Amino acid sequence: MRIIRYLNEHSKATLAAITNEGKVYPLPQEGLIELIQQANEQNVSPLSFVEITISKSKPIPYSVEDLSLLVPIEAEEVWASGVTYERSRDARNYEATGGKLDATTFYDKIYEAERPEIFFKSTAARTVGPGQDVYIRSDSNWQIPEPEVGIVINRDGEILGYTIGNDMSCRDIEGENPLYLPQAKMWKNSCSIGPAIILAESVEDPYNFDITCRIYRNDELKVEGKANTSQLKRKFDELISFLIRDNEIFDGTVLLTGTCIIPPNDFTLLDGDEIEIEVSNIGVLKNSVKLPKHILV
Repeated sequence: MRIIRYLNEHSKATLAAITNEGKVYPLPQEGLIELIQQANEQNVSPLSFVEITISKSKPIPYSVEDLSLLVPIEAEEVWASGVTYERSRDARNYEATGGKLDATTFYDKIYEAERPEIFFKSTAARTVGPGQDVYIRSDSNWQIPEPEVGIVINRDGEILGYTIGNDMSCRDIEGENPLYLPQAKMWKNSCSIGPAIILAESVEDPYNFDITCRIYRNDELKVEGKANTSQLKRKFDELISFLIRDNEIFDGTVLLTGTCIIPPNDFTLLDGDEIEIEVSNIGVLKNSVKLPKHILV
């Protein structure tokens, strides 16, 4: 069972459930967290709660492709994990050493360390949803999307569901100096999530998500990469345990879990590019790339 948010015919944000058959059922709750809370109050699982709710209603006469989708959850905070895949470690080493692939760096150390890399990525105001523009920085010449599986958790670190995330990154800024990581990762519209959240109970094996990233330029496929969460170095519970350690998080926090798909080293995003990130059983997150003419207000 997947959960989405969309604009209805009255331009009102509406929560909805999508069945395995693709039927869309509007839900009365304001958002996923309210749905989870009501399920807990009735002492039933979120999946059962949704199934009971939609059994009493009819689906709308539209498919999800016909809807104006919003971010599936307005997460107060989005966090991210780095160097959780071997491919990510190799790419970070390439950036940090100017292409000296035989060099050993702190990225090798973090890949093997007990403590993972976890950093703050975005706020609700900086996060965009399906069909919205992601921005590229004006002071970077080497920018890429980072397709990732996102974990939606509550304040206790319990996994509520999984979504798709795009952790937009500036490879040249991070490669110049690791202390520049916040600038390489966070700016306006530098994070997108969606199009849906698949409830945790509906996922048989979270370490078997197929991930595909496609980048189009002038309607031509320029980059395509594939990966699977089985390639993860770390488990999701491990990443969450470090995120919540001595830290207060909020219900509906999203934790991006790292990328295993890196475009070729000679590739950078340009204004007008189109990004598609597909994760099996969740959907396809589509965003256009824009270089704003006036970023400062």
